[in-house]
Amino acid sequence: MNTILKGAALLQGCMVLAFAGTAQAADDTEETFVYGTYSVCDLTQQDRADEIFEKLDKPFYDAAVADGTINSYSYYAHHTGGKWRRGMFYVAGSIDALLDAQEKIGGQIDAKNEKMSMEASKICNKHEDYIWRRVAGTAGTSEPGKAVFSTYYVCDSREAQADALVTQVFAPAYDKLVADGDLTSWGYLEHIVGGHVRRVATMTAKDMKSLMAARSKLNAAMMDNPLGDTFTEICNAHEDYMWEVKANGS
Repeated sequence: MNTILKGAALLQGCMVLAFAGTAQAADDTEETFVYGTYSVCDLTQQDRADEIFEKLDKPFYDAAVADGTINSYSYYAHHTGGKWRRGMFYVAGSIDALLDAQEKIGGQIDAKNEKMSMEASKICNKHEDYIWRRVAGTAGTSEPGKAVFSTYYVCDSREAQADALVTQVFAPAYDKLVADGDLTSWGYLEHIVGGHVRRVATMTAKDMKSLMAARSKLNAAMMDNPLGDTFTEICNAHEDYMWEVKANGS
């Protein structure tokens, strides 16, 4: 793969959110923050963790959306990629609101059935937490798809330049794919709190095959753009994931 295509391929990568449903339109000035928990789980028991989420956790997240505690949430299951097996994301307009929601919903879940909550924690007994801020994207303006492609980047000190490339150069290609119905949403978020990953790019589609077809179209659209090299130089390490959206609400 030549370096131009490589740069484009890196950029097409994620939550929303989002992450499915976790970012506002790029020209929307409203602040949007995402709390993401990425879990490593016992592969033989992870389906049980999903059952617990559906029965125990989901009603409280739905209620939190309904009463305005959070704007939306998504629960992801690993399809292809690295060590993370499950992802849980919820969205609010400030970091304070995210932290308040974490305390409120977590307390409600434990109060309802602490034994079941502990069972889920034992199945997915390692995790990494991140807080992200929306930089660009169309996710949140329409119903997100059930298939998600996320790329997690490690970047150098020129992160602001990489962000400008996304918003000014690459966003039109993403927007066209959404307008044409190839994608249902896309988002690009910056690191606020968490581990070594500095940026995450996400796109969603109705299913995995549609998602990969859109990825191919994006690569073709970006192939002759030399600014792909610049982005690759700045964010020169990455990890790709494909996710299935198990649950979401907004």
